[in-house]
Amino acid sequence: MPEEFKIAIFADNTVGEQAIRFLLEKYKTDVRFIVLADAISHVKEIAIQNGFNPVDIFTNAALASEVVQTQFRSEKISHIILAWWPFIIKEPWLSIPSAGIINFHPSLLPYNRGKNYNFWTLVEDTPFGVSLHFIDESIDGGDIIAQRSISKTWEDSGETLYNRAQSAMVELFIESYPKIRTGDYVRIKQDLSKGSFRYAKDMESAARIDLEKNYKAKDLLNLLRAKTFPPHPAAWFEEDGERFEATIKIIKK
Repeated sequence: MPEEFKIAIFADNTVGEQAIRFLLEKYKTDVRFIVLADAISHVKEIAIQNGFNPVDIFTNAALASEVVQTQFRSEKISHIILAWWPFIIKEPWLSIPSAGIINFHPSLLPYNRGKNYNFWTLVEDTPFGVSLHFIDESIDGGDIIAQRSISKTWEDSGETLYNRAQSAMVELFIESYPKIRTGDYVRIKQDLSKGSFRYAKDMESAARIDLEKNYKAKDLLNLLRAKTFPPHPAAWFEEDGERFEATIKIIKK
């Protein structure tokens, strides 16, 4: 580990909140900057309550500023940690941390890169889990640092897998962070010929039930439970110009 190990954490959602709580409780001197998705994020108050200097807390909008970019460079940041970060990071930020940018991704890479991992893992019946990986010019295609598999059962839905991924992601980060500090990890290159990549727009058509189509029972059940995540839209179909939605609850007996 460098004599002065400095990181910036870009955090959003409850996962980002928990990651910040962990770092400020256990490794406060490591954290040089915190970046939040927006100005109304309550994570700022959490950081300040934990003794973090408010002048070192920024929002995503500030990242376009050359002054802010220079400030990060001058501090010689080692890593940027993206804790459930909702925005794509591009240059010049890719080059600012000396050791790279590490992302939280809620899938077992290279499976389900991109959006809506909790939907596609059920619909396509792919392995599920969470990953810590470096980012590069691709989307979710950088080298893997650590992963944790999550088993699925018939009782799982898009909602339960989303929640389980959040918990597992925080656990994996807490477990892996000491090795990130010391550099005691192996970068594993992803085989992008395997797995899959999806855009957010891909889910709408995939969630449509065609009333004239023959489905395997398993495939239809997987589609229904993949889109069972209230209050989000469910699997849908149309008849006589009207749209209907359908959810399902599967219980083990």
